[in-house]
Amino acid sequence: MATDASKRIARWNAKFNTERIKAILDDMRPDMYARVQAVFPLITSMEGQVKQVLDGQGVSIKDYPFYLDFGREIWHLQRIEVSGESLAIEAAVLIGKWQARGLSQSVLEAIRTQVFNVSAPVGP
Repeated sequence: MATDASKRIARWNAKFNTERIKAILDDMRPDMYARVQAVFPLITSMEGQVKQVLDGQGVSIKDYPFYLDFGREIWHLQRIEVSGESLAIEAAVLIGKWQARGLSQSVLEAIRTQVFNVSAPVGP
């Protein structure tokens, strides 16, 4: 059954009441800020380690953002507690994805191993 456009507009207007949204965000801000304070140093440290690997591999600085994105993806997997062989398999999938986008497999593998201490998955 089709919904009247005026009803849709009224529902949208109720959801996007900026005073209500501000009040909700004001209530959430302390917890959000605490999480940012806990996580940002970890991300910064990981990115510094990735950059050290890139420097050692002679990667052009124009390619850094892509390798950093790869690093963030593996970092996220570790944060949600993917580990062991599952993490190795997921890292291999990410290496394939970023290699298909033009990044060097050997550099990606170096990041995987040196920064995240993840080995290649065990084959069948």
